[in-house]
Amino acid sequence: MKFYNVCAVVLAFAVTSCGSPIKKVIKDHVRNAEVQVKALAAASDNGSEVKIPYSYQNGQIKFVGKSAWTSGFFAGTLWEMYALTGDKTFADYAKRQTENLEEIKFLTSHHDIGFMMNSSYGGALQYAPDLVDQKAYKEVLIQSAKSLCTRFHPGAGIIQSWNTSAKWLCPVIIDNMMNLELLFKATQFSGDSTYWKVAVSHADKTIQNHFRPDYSTYHVVDYDPETGEIRARQTAQGYADESAWARGQSWGLYGFTMAYRFTKDPRYLSQAEKIADFLLTNKTMPEDLVPFWDFNCPDIPNTYKEVTCASIMASAFCELYSITGKQVYLDSADKIIESLAKPEYRAAQGENGNFILMHSCGSVPGGSDVDVPLNYADYYLLEALLRRQKL
Repeated sequence: MKFYNVCAVVLAFAVTSCGSPIKKVIKDHVRNAEVQVKALAAASDNGSEVKIPYSYQNGQIKFVGKSAWTSGFFAGTLWEMYALTGDKTFADYAKRQTENLEEIKFLTSHHDIGFMMNSSYGGALQYAPDLVDQKAYKEVLIQSAKSLCTRFHPGAGIIQSWNTSAKWLCPVIIDNMMNLELLFKATQFSGDSTYWKVAVSHADKTIQNHFRPDYSTYHVVDYDPETGEIRARQTAQGYADESAWARGQSWGLYGFTMAYRFTKDPRYLSQAEKIADFLLTNKTMPEDLVPFWDFNCPDIPNTYKEVTCASIMASAFCELYSITGKQVYLDSADKIIESLAKPEYRAAQGENGNFILMHSCGSVPGGSDVDVPLNYADYYLLEALLRRQKL
């Protein structure tokens, strides 16, 4: 291509992108989030006490303890806001929220330490490495990975999610794919391939055992921890054992896209694209790409939307587009980002306990956190905005 043609292409792209609707939507999201998140941070940190906001219910902010699986998301949200705005106020809040969680690096009672520490300590290293002690933060993540690996069963090749109960011997949930990022990073930071091998083993067993022929995923697979034999395939948060719980599908999409980022294993990319196809061609997927809480709920459309699922999908689709260059993924991410800017999903400033998004569902069958704001919905929306800006 001649030089003047290159200039013409670049100029055309610049004009198009500067005036693009998605850029305006992203700016609008950031302006709104700047007000909401700063107010929520102030309500959660008085300088001497740091509380972790999780939801807003019955007119009150709901806070969680450090060992809750959602405890790292608000710290991550604050790091994302610093990356989006450059406002060091967010970084100051983020540092206190993050370091408040340090003791969690020894947690072995459940598998979600990956969620908790990668969103907080990992977010700091990703978005504000010059503002923290990188060596110390990496050491926290390495110890967190060691703690997660105590739940690995070599015979079955999987990381146990929940503890043994009257119902399950060794339950593994699709959400567990999200904890593998901590393990991949631990190998990068330490040079110890043990963490990487555990992550790959778990991802391989998840492909093998968690998915149906249409590439929807079961929520729970119960294993024999010694042999790897499948004892049951069921659900805890979906409509039924054979239904497609919406957030579980988005965990799978995101998890295998992330696994490909680290390993470049084409099997993981193929799995992510097949999950994406299930989502985007599903007959119960609404036009605005904000799913109902379960794709097989018989009450559709007279049931709950699941905004968290949409946020996770938007972030995953941005990454999937960056890998494949397939326009459908970029268009899908943009559609979700635009949908979540609308007043039916995004709260007005000063409302919703200062959480950004409304209408998420923790567990509909369990009757907990139904049709409320959740901190991880906000976290994945902001991650999607950061990823979309890079594109």
